Amino acid sequence: MSSDTSGGPAIKLLLADDQALVRGALAALLSLEPDLEVVAQVGRGDEVVAAVAEHQPDVPA
Repeated sequence: MSSDTSGGPAIKLLLADDQALVRGALAALLSLEPDLEVVAQVGRGDEVVAAVAEHQPDVPA
């Protein structure tokens, strides 16, 4: 688990979008934030449940 600059745990995110370019760009921008961590990315809705079970994000979306 990552931590933010205050020493607290980072918020783990899962990104789901069918546009790889949009998904990748959003992941890159979010990764710049010290209190956020993108733990998984999926390109199809039917992959979300398995990715959430595997990576246990705090915010699946």
